[in-house]
Amino acid sequence: MAERIQKILAQWGIASRRHAEQFIAAGRVRVNGQVATLGQQADPRGDRLELDGKILTPNQTADLVYILLNKPRGVVSTCADPQGRRTVLDCLEPQWCRDYRLYPVGRLDTDSTGAILLTNDGVLTLKLTHPRYHLAKTYHVWVQGHPPPAVLQQWRQGIPLDHHRTQPAQVTILKTQPERTHLRIVLKEGRNRQIRRMATELGYPVLQLHRVAIGTLSLDVSRAKPLASGQYRILTPAELARHFTNHHSLNPHLPNPIAEKPLCKPQTSP
Repeated sequence: MAERIQKILAQWGIASRRHAEQFIAAGRVRVNGQVATLGQQADPRGDRLELDGKILTPNQTADLVYILLNKPRGVVSTCADPQGRRTVLDCLEPQWCRDYRLYPVGRLDTDSTGAILLTNDGVLTLKLTHPRYHLAKTYHVWVQGHPPPAVLQQWRQGIPLDHHRTQPAQVTILKTQPERTHLRIVLKEGRNRQIRRMATELGYPVLQLHRVAIGTLSLDVSRAKPLASGQYRILTPAELARHFTNHHSLNPHLPNPIAEKPLCKPQTSP
């Protein structure tokens, strides 16, 4: 049965759908020797798919890798950047990108910092990024000024953005300083630059934005010392099961996880 090529690549664990579309648009994907085009379909059982000249196969028996990175400021959440900026893959030791087709799950703005997951598991990527799963993400945000209770209530209830009201959010004041306020914000949707745009719309622009958790997976969960900026670690099967199967909508498929093998120590990126 023919399916869109980007869907096949995601199901095979090659790349997320978005990154697969980027590969296709760049002319890096071929079907039966011919350069693929966006929107093209292929039969995963009979057609030969290639990426950069390498024949692709389902990743069902390959090692699946799950890496939690504390993204530094100025690093882009993509596999490659046409402007030559540092990417999240540049934060890893070279062998991870050499041996596995890793890609980021979702995005963090270039100016934002914090938790981002890198993997080659297309199935879990789809479940973590699709809006219907409502996976909560927690942020610590410094905003300019001191938003009053009425503004915080607007934020909690949702405001019009892109002609659609944002979903309800949890917004709590952590601390205040003379010219700024530190907020804890929990969102269950992920529109483009949503927190920054909402903050600007409400009149209290973001000064700093740091994601501390994806679902219940935190940068410092069960660890005496949290991951520093630029550090990463490989998640264990037990962590994945605990943090993602506890969510009522998620049930990640974890065959042959690489985390069962000896791991390198977390590295601090330069």
